[in-house]
This record gives sequence, C-alpha cells and structure tokens, in this order.
Amino acid sequence: CGAATQVLKCGPWKDLLETESKTLPRLLFLIIPGNPGLAGYYRTFIRALYHGLNRRYPVWVVSHAGHCKPPNGMGMTEDTDIKELEDVFGLHGQIEHKLDFLRKNVPKDMKLVLIGHSIGCYITLEMMKRASELQVVRSVLLFPTIERMAQSPQGKLLTPVLCKLRYILYMPVYLLSFLPERVKTSMVRFVLRGLKYPDEASIVTSLNLFSVDCVANVLYMASQEMMKVVERDSTTIKQNLKKLIFYYGVADNWCPQQYFEEIKMDFPDGDIRLCEKGIRHAFVLDASREVAAMITDWLQDILTRL
Repeated sequence: CGAATQVLKCGPWKDLLETESKTLPRLLFLIIPGNPGLAGYYRTFIRALYHGLNRRYPVWVVSHAGHCKPPNGMGMTEDTDIKELEDVFGLHGQIEHKLDFLRKNVPKDMKLVLIGHSIGCYITLEMMKRASELQVVRSVLLFPTIERMAQSPQGKLLTPVLCKLRYILYMPVYLLSFLPERVKTSMVRFVLRGLKYPDEASIVTSLNLFSVDCVANVLYMASQEMMKVVERDSTTIKQNLKKLIFYYGVADNWCPQQYFEEIKMDFPDGDIRLCEKGIRHAFVLDASREVAAMITDWLQDILTRL
C-alpha cells in the first residue's frame, strides 16, 4: 500500500505465488503484531513456532505499515495509485494493509492460521469480517485488545498522552537518535532490566524505536486505537466462533480479567482461555518459546486433519 513494511519468514518457501503446486504447503501461519508492530519482536516466536510445527508449514510475520526503520535510500512511503489508503498508518489503513499483503503474496486458496497479538487481534477480526473469502481455518487471539481500550487501566493512563501530547515526544527521540548504537543498546537493556531473561531479538528490534518516523507511526496508530477500539464486535465473533481461540492475561492492564469474564459469559461455547502461567501482555519480550509451544498444542486437532 505504498508504505515501508518488513516481513520475516520461517521456512524454505520464499514466494508462495511462485512455488510449484506439488511443493506448496497446505497451510500458512501469519502473525499480525501488536503495537509497536515491528516484525523483529516476533523473530524468536516464529522460529519456535516453525520448529514446533516440525518445519512443515511457513510461519510469517508482517510488520504494521511504517513500523520499521527502512534501509538507507528507502523512504517510509512511495507513490501509490491506491487512493482509498491515504491513511495507511492509521488503524483502518493497517487492516487494509494486511489484506493487501495477502492478496499480493499468498494464493487465494491457501489455508490460513492467523495469530493476532494485542491490537493484532482487533485487526484479525476485522480481516475476517471484511474478507470472508479468506481460507481461515483458525485464528489465535493472544491478549486481545478488542474492546474498550481507553477504559482499560493502561488506556486511562496513556490516552491523554497519545491523543494530545504525543508530538512532544518526537524531539527527545530525534535527539536520542544521534547517540552511538552501543549507548542506545545500553539504554534498551536498562529499560528491560526487570525481565529475567530478555529476548535478544527484542533488544535489537527496540533500536528501531530511536527513529522518529517509526515512533511517529507507532504513536499515531496507538492514538487511533484509543478512539476507535470501543465496542467488541460480537457479531463477527459469533459468526466465526468455532475458528477462534482467545487467550487473556490474568494481570493484563490492556485487557483486564473483567473483559475475559464478560466475553466468556457472552460466548460460553467459545474457546476462551485465561493464562495461568503469569505471562505478560508483551510476551515477545521473554516468553516467545512458551507461547509458541502452547499454540502448537492447541492446534493439534486441525493439523492432524490436514
């Protein structure tokens, strides 16, 4: 959609549209990230998932539009004829961005397992709603921010900053961008010092957040989340209930346990789980392998039927 995008792929299938039908995999696992939606945060996760699936299926993660630091000589945007996507960095644009990615990179009849994380769960549900022709066999929604984001404990804290004060954050980020890489790395390690075993991929990826353009896109999308993610889309959930797996956190300040209890009450037949392992909302920082192992276990039923 004319926006800089990073894609990480696990598996030998570099181009599914060019792959011969006899070697084409039966299933694609596609991760829709949270925010910040940098693909690198999910590097360890997709590797663990790929190996957990016995390397039988490709596992891809596509970043959000503009949630990356483009290589030298490449801009954050390029001219495009797609007029309706003037706001590709906004929440609506990010949904269309993922659908456009699938249309241009994945065969129409390819079966899909979509794995959304945080706001990626909202995007996943919207994708299923807007493109019912997608061959989705299962959607796993991890720590789903699909309703009342501004009313959540974290939302109440950050909504004023994201919606009214985010511009004042740009200058400090700009100044910090001139620091040597080793100093930036030390700063990231300091911020993540509370983690017992921080993921090295997350530390490297976080260096992208010293880019003003990347941070501006992250904060702009977040401000729209606070305003637009209000009511849960129970209609889409009801229509796709048998395909959905929800996984809520016990002490998650973005989607508190109350949200889990309410959706569980509204959909008693749904596969709606509550984390009992103390995994944090931002699981990619230190629990990627653990979550990948759980998902592999959850999906054994559909994998044996393929």
